[in-house]
Amino acid sequence: MTVTTGPQLGDPLPVELANATYAVRGRLQDGLRTVEQLAQWLAGVHDRLAVPLTEADLRSVGEADLARAREIRDAVRDIAVHAVREERPAPGPLRTLNRHAAAAPCRRELRWAESPRAVVRGDGPAVTVVLGAIAQDAVDLFAGPRLADLRACHGPGCVLFFVKDHPRREWCSPGCGNRARAARHYARVRDR
Repeated sequence: MTVTTGPQLGDPLPVELANATYAVRGRLQDGLRTVEQLAQWLAGVHDRLAVPLTEADLRSVGEADLARAREIRDAVRDIAVHAVREERPAPGPLRTLNRHAAAAPCRRELRWAESPRAVVRGDGPAVTVVLGAIAQDAVDLFAGPRLADLRACHGPGCVLFFVKDHPRREWCSPGCGNRARAARHYARVRDR
């Protein structure tokens, strides 16, 4: 059985997690309704996770992990909505995000093979460590210079966020850009 978790567009992981709430034909969809969807989402971003997850880790995803991921996702979405409007977010989502970031049983360690690199190590279940690291990444995103590049997609019916990585990027994906251009064309034709 194929489950849908929403689009994964290559944005920072907190934004990808926030985009697990998406729209199809104008109707909001929850891409993290089930444990299986969370495991699929984690598998879809496995090459970008701070801590690599094994197949056994993905099979061990449970209800507590799902609840944690949904709380982080909802907090990131709420904060992002306010951030792109240049408004102050409500205290509740900030507390939620900070609680998950503080509870993350992970730390960065220096490794030196051919060159130096930082790796994330954790002292708990791998999925818990990964979700905590995503919460910490969200703190870094909202408190760092990339916040200025965080955008809400203006494609018709789209509810996704993206980090603007090119000066001309205005939509989360080429599909949303095409829909926006088609809507503008239709409006011009209709108004004639």
